Amino acid sequence: MSISLIGSGICESATLKLNETFSILKAKGEPVIHLGGGEPKSRSPFEAITTTAGLLNSGEIRYAPVDGTIEMKQAIIRYTYDFYNRKVTPENVIASSGAKQAIMVAMQAILNPQDEVIFIAPYYVSYPEMVKLCGAIPVAVYPEDGTFYPALQDVMQNVTPYTKLIIINSPNNPTGAVYSPEFIKEIVEFCEQKGIYLIMDDIYHRLIFDGIKVANPYDYTKQDIENSKLIVINGVSKQYAMTGFRIGWAVANKNLIRVMSNIQGHQTSGPSILMQKAAIGAINGIQSCVESLRLTLQNNRNVLIKYLKTIDGVKIFVPQGTFYSFVDFSAYIKNSTELSKMLLDKVRVLTVPGIEFGAEGYLRISFCGTIKDITEGVERIKWVIDPNSSNELFIGQRKLVRDWK
Repeated sequence: MSISLIGSGICESATLKLNETFSILKAKGEPVIHLGGGEPKSRSPFEAITTTAGLLNSGEIRYAPVDGTIEMKQAIIRYTYDFYNRKVTPENVIASSGAKQAIMVAMQAILNPQDEVIFIAPYYVSYPEMVKLCGAIPVAVYPEDGTFYPALQDVMQNVTPYTKLIIINSPNNPTGAVYSPEFIKEIVEFCEQKGIYLIMDDIYHRLIFDGIKVANPYDYTKQDIENSKLIVINGVSKQYAMTGFRIGWAVANKNLIRVMSNIQGHQTSGPSILMQKAAIGAINGIQSCVESLRLTLQNNRNVLIKYLKTIDGVKIFVPQGTFYSFVDFSAYIKNSTELSKMLLDKVRVLTVPGIEFGAEGYLRISFCGTIKDITEGVERIKWVIDPNSSNELFIGQRKLVRDWK
């Protein structure tokens, strides 16, 4: 069987595979704890459900415009003004089936084969594969100082005549790091000077902790939107706990949005009109649900960090946003895939290997689940890796015995 070069070079999504594994084990009755997920447990906003129900009851569920309904675009325009203090028009907006599709069609509109795309490591697992789907070359940039915070110099050292696009994800998945206003200012100005496209993947920008502020990229641009190569990505999945609704969007110059819409029209057509209705309800509804989720996540983070600190040798970076922690377990096992598999096999705890994000020796541990899952999950992890742990562990009625060193 003949497979294309692009198709054969694309790897399976590690995070989506993990969700599948969790569902299979759960269905078998296994006492599995999912600490690798990216799905808040909060209910979807009431307004999202009621507006969706209203459309369902009407029975009028038809095709949507390729780039989103007028009502959806108006909600995104309002959102952009409320949170970015930037007025845009409907022609500057495209609604997609998730923020990931918005990024994907933006890349397809921008990139030619052999163009290079820069993103900061650790990085979202799909960035390299999405770049490769366009026939372009992914370039991961590692901060020279060994932290999770890049400097402009780190980026500049990797820019070549082939660099077409830079992607910034802050707050960052998987680390939870929030990049400084100084860095965002520098990267926006640098991209404008060099004529490089800049995608701001802001999907977590309202899920931040400890009073930290996320920098607004529009504060630093010197160009009007029609001459700008700045693309701001967002969606309802994370902040409104609406992962299954699959509605995201992009805000950019009219010409780029037009080309993105043409591409999307031949891929999936417009995003589901039913799902758009739900997203409109969430965006235009009472926003206390976002603050409630943020406070819950901040408390969950504090609990996770407290329990992780009981494991000697583990290096912990305190997340400033998102609902992920990126934890260094290299003092125990340097191979993150091996460690993640061991935790799943021995104590049924799911984590994501750091190598999937471009950083070996780490695990991404999510804190968007329940406090019980967090505390029990870390206790199981400690029992597996800490040589000073007791010889036995009970998971429900099942007794486990350590048979490894």
